[in-house]
Amino acid sequence: MTESTVSWPDSREFWRDKSVIVTGGTGFLGSFVVKKLEEKGAAELIIPRSRDYDLRDISAMRRLLHDVLERPHVHPSDVIIIHLAAHVGGIGANRAHPAEFFYDNIMMGVPLMHESWKAGIGKFVALGTVCAYPKFTPVPFKEEDLWNGYPEETNAPYGLAKKMLLVQSQAYRQQYGFNSIFLLPVNLYGPGDNFDLENSHVIPALVRKCIEARERGDDHIVAWGDGSPTREFLYVEDAAEGILLATERYNDSEPVNLGSAFEISIKDLLETIVRLTGFNGRIEWDTSKPNGQPRRKLDTSRAQRLFGFQSTTTFAEGLARTIQWYESVEYPGNV
Repeated sequence: MTESTVSWPDSREFWRDKSVIVTGGTGFLGSFVVKKLEEKGAAELIIPRSRDYDLRDISAMRRLLHDVLERPHVHPSDVIIIHLAAHVGGIGANRAHPAEFFYDNIMMGVPLMHESWKAGIGKFVALGTVCAYPKFTPVPFKEEDLWNGYPEETNAPYGLAKKMLLVQSQAYRQQYGFNSIFLLPVNLYGPGDNFDLENSHVIPALVRKCIEARERGDDHIVAWGDGSPTREFLYVEDAAEGILLATERYNDSEPVNLGSAFEISIKDLLETIVRLTGFNGRIEWDTSKPNGQPRRKLDTSRAQRLFGFQSTTTFAEGLARTIQWYESVEYPGNV
């Protein structure tokens, strides 16, 4: 069955009576999800801030749900929670703080789904991570391979904490009939990403490194590993669209990949970024640093079949937008 043979429900009709809680709604991915929800006409958006509701604290979760559900016009069955809040970072941050990545993510997720079920929430959308896949998963990664091995060690605590939401989703659907779904996005990138060199992911880290080296006139940059690993990247706006299509159209607890089906080596990625940023120095590879998982590329056919999602932004286009955004924020005089 292809998307062209499916009659999907009207998007604006779905959202017009929904109150949507978006945890992490002010973050990188969350800001794009919120913008699309506004465009789709969601009846009400609730974006809890960490200063008001620390989602690692179960009492704060209960207070959040109480504050939303006590409103006279809100019925629990019309409330959707899109859980995007997470403690995330690159290889270096995961190696330095594995306990925090495990604890924070499991405590922000598992109790929230439990409290949502107790409160009668209509739907819970949980975001997993490609880091949940086994280290040596056959490429392309298929959802049925999720349990065929241990994740890559450098980010296993994070990946396994997020993976528990899949176990919970399936268990709560089986025992309670609770409607929750579990999505597995590949590495995201785009404007508004975290460009902090200490805890950012690979694309923003390399973009910043190249631009700063260009501005200083450095003759080289140092990159981790040997450049051989491959990665798949999904443009953040496409990811937001995939999440909302799944929210509208998918009601099952089998995991679903969200990706672009485009794979590139870290070596080719860095050489592309060097060219697009205008850095003229050489690349030195520090092979004492870890490569991370050898390959990452998802099978995205399930998302297309079950809720009609397919990424539309080419990698070249998305990368150019990302670099342009960072330049405009950090070096506006150069743009």
